[in-house]
Amino acid sequence: MTGTHTSSTHPPLHPTTEDDTVNRLRLLRSRRVGIVTYRRLLAEHGSAAKALEILPDVARDAGVAGYEICPRGVVEAELKAAKAAGAQLLIGGLPGYPAPLQEIEDAPPLLWALGDVSLLSKPMIAMVGARNASSLGTRMAKRLAQDLTAHGFVVVSGLARGIDTAAHHGALAGGTIAVQAGGVDVIYPAENAALAQEIAQKGLRLSEAPMGLQPQARHFPARNRIISGLAQAVIVVEAAAKSGSLITARNALDQARDVLAVPGHPFDARAAGCNMLLRDGATLIRNADDVVEALAAISPAAPELPLPDVQKPNAALRNTAALHNMILSRLGPAPIAEDQLLRDIAAPATSVAPVLVDLELDGKITRQAGGLLARVV
Repeated sequence: MTGTHTSSTHPPLHPTTEDDTVNRLRLLRSRRVGIVTYRRLLAEHGSAAKALEILPDVARDAGVAGYEICPRGVVEAELKAAKAAGAQLLIGGLPGYPAPLQEIEDAPPLLWALGDVSLLSKPMIAMVGARNASSLGTRMAKRLAQDLTAHGFVVVSGLARGIDTAAHHGALAGGTIAVQAGGVDVIYPAENAALAQEIAQKGLRLSEAPMGLQPQARHFPARNRIISGLAQAVIVVEAAAKSGSLITARNALDQARDVLAVPGHPFDARAAGCNMLLRDGATLIRNADDVVEALAAISPAAPELPLPDVQKPNAALRNTAALHNMILSRLGPAPIAEDQLLRDIAAPATSVAPVLVDLELDGKITRQAGGLLARVV
């Protein structure tokens, strides 16, 4: 909604009372109030209470007749449901709200949290993938998640069947966060009810949706931006060429997060999305050590290396011709070890691995037993 009103001279007030919490919820739950309008009204009027007072006028100026704000009773019922479920409210800009999520442009103003909120202060990595995951894919996700928690990371996923489920199971003992599309008290899919209960006891469930909201298809893309926004990197294990996992990957790029992908066989449709990401510059990973190495290599503190932009994560491989030529010039019909090639061109494995996959798929190089590489002539 749009409208011109005199801004308040008072600075925004932090909600410190139950009434402020109620007012913030009423404002956000009111019709046609999205994230942008919510923030603008708070900035202009200093508090949720004053924003609620002016909201009908704003609606009228926007051409909305007979506008009514969210009734207090609706919000009080939501707060009662949250208390019964044991959920707590995290408010943007206040202690407890996850700092990485606060950085993204469309961060949810309010989050319901069920479980151990201390996990939000630890480094987080998201893991997403196909719902109809292969046996190999689910084993990979579970082992990768388990090993990442051993490295001190919390694994974030979406509680969906397939890769998400495997990732949560793998990370359950070490720390996992499930971001839900519906209310934090609504379990979807129903088959994950036991897992969701375990996550609430040992990990954390999060949702920006009102308590009790049943998830619909349109809620999942919005959920995905929270998954990527919480994490410093997103790992895609299996994904079709058109899938929700690629939406999460695009969100990650828009949020300046890094995208990592597990390669798959070119004939497997469930690997098409991952292979596309690798083609377009995502970092290839095979295990948790690769993830740790990749994140260290792309840290701002990492030294600059005299290689093309392919070293910088998620570049679209626009400048990889030089690296392609460098690799091909060092290879011949006689096979050499991949480690030897890396030493010859003085490049890290995280930069070269995706290019080797491209060259292999293009039929320009062949990979032989024992990790040997040769040029096809």
